[in-house]
Amino acid sequence: MDDNTLLIGAAEQPVRLPLCIANRHGLVAGATGTGKTITVQGLAEGFSAAGVPVFVADVKGDLAGLAQPGEPSERIAKRWQKMGLPQPSFAGAPVALWDVYGEAGTPLRLSISELGPQMLARMLELNETQESVLSLAFRFADDEGLLLLDMADLNTTLGHLLEHADELGTAYAAFSRPSVAAIQRRMMLLENAGGAGFFGEPAVRLEDLMRTARDGRGVVNVLDARKLINQPRLYTTFLLWLMSELFEELPEIGDPERPRMVFFFDEAHLLFDGAARALSDRVEQVVRLIRSKGVGIYFISQSPGDIPDDVLAQLGNRVQHALRAYTPAEQKAVRTAADSFRVNPAFDTRAVIGELGVGEALVSTLDEHGVPMIVQRALVRPPASRMGPLSEAERQALLAACPMHARYARAQDPVSAHEILQQRAGERLQREERDAREAAEQKEELAREREQRRREPAPRRSNRQSTTEALVKSMARTVGTGLGRSILRGILGSMTRRR
Repeated sequence: MDDNTLLIGAAEQPVRLPLCIANRHGLVAGATGTGKTITVQGLAEGFSAAGVPVFVADVKGDLAGLAQPGEPSERIAKRWQKMGLPQPSFAGAPVALWDVYGEAGTPLRLSISELGPQMLARMLELNETQESVLSLAFRFADDEGLLLLDMADLNTTLGHLLEHADELGTAYAAFSRPSVAAIQRRMMLLENAGGAGFFGEPAVRLEDLMRTARDGRGVVNVLDARKLINQPRLYTTFLLWLMSELFEELPEIGDPERPRMVFFFDEAHLLFDGAARALSDRVEQVVRLIRSKGVGIYFISQSPGDIPDDVLAQLGNRVQHALRAYTPAEQKAVRTAADSFRVNPAFDTRAVIGELGVGEALVSTLDEHGVPMIVQRALVRPPASRMGPLSEAERQALLAACPMHARYARAQDPVSAHEILQQRAGERLQREERDAREAAEQKEELAREREQRRREPAPRRSNRQSTTEALVKSMARTVGTGLGRSILRGILGSMTRRR
């Protein structure tokens, strides 16, 4: 590398990538075993030497060797000699190791709120109905000011909504028990696969992935994906989140002299397999616009046909390793790859793609003005770092010296939705228990009062009669006899005559 370009390899003359157009994205393609990993390693250490931070997914475990200097060999010396270039000194790059599972690198976490319902739904492979229910859970958390940090937060929020949906109004009427059960089953599967540790605090910060070392070289962030690649939705969702986060958070800077960051997406076909149209549109939008943020994205896959045409059209810098064309589908892939290059009259591009040896590639980059250059058949330069994995002792020593490991190694559990909703449920239970206890006490008090009244003796009545009572009773007895009736008739007749 010189001050303004990055050396990719050599044909009749060195083939270089101008740093000022490295944010125009790129593609490294080729069949298995043709040298893609070595090409990516050389590009990563070249960007690092230029002071550009790099993020690269390490699917096979070889790219961690970037941290150690390479070893001289006769094969490497012959390669430089054949290229007609002096062999540089061997050196490692500043490397930070990351691992979603926290086993082979610094734990790499995200909060569920940061990921959002759309990407989480993709990760959990939910259908549209289940995704809408998940979105309601996120809306509820926003309305209530609840943090969704880890899986416990989301599970508790879903359970709370399911239990109290009727009390929360029509806004949450779409909540359904079958959809919640399906979401929770998917979450359990992800947790059983070890993905639960991916969610939580402290969540990774973008500035910690865009660091430079003390000597000015860009830090190469190596995501150990040997285990992660077995969970393709988790793998692609994180990388898509990172691209989207860079796009949303970084300010516009146009075309800088060198990229602000370069991002390598290995096994890129996984991003588009089974992706909904909305997600594919989102990827296309990010790829098209993120270059103005100074970020270059380089997809790595076996064939250009793995990448949708709308995205492929945005990839101006291409390194095409050999493709084998034994079937009609493979022959179509070769035609697609050949037709994407600017023709070189010195050779038949389609024929050469099938003839390339290991470590050899067709290379076409943009020039300083953004115009595609004629494709060149080139020998890819060997990296100055180790072409192979780290030993366990080397990996542990690297982690111990990494300031990011000290920051992110230990998980934190701040107060979030799980704790707050549990507290609310506890307070509600206490209120219900208190109300039930007071009602029971009132019932017992009424029962005691009734029992006391029942046991009290009736008030005693006096046998002595008043004069009036005696007179009334005597008259009543008299009226009942014949004499009494005669007296009564006399009294009534006397009263009539007076009238």
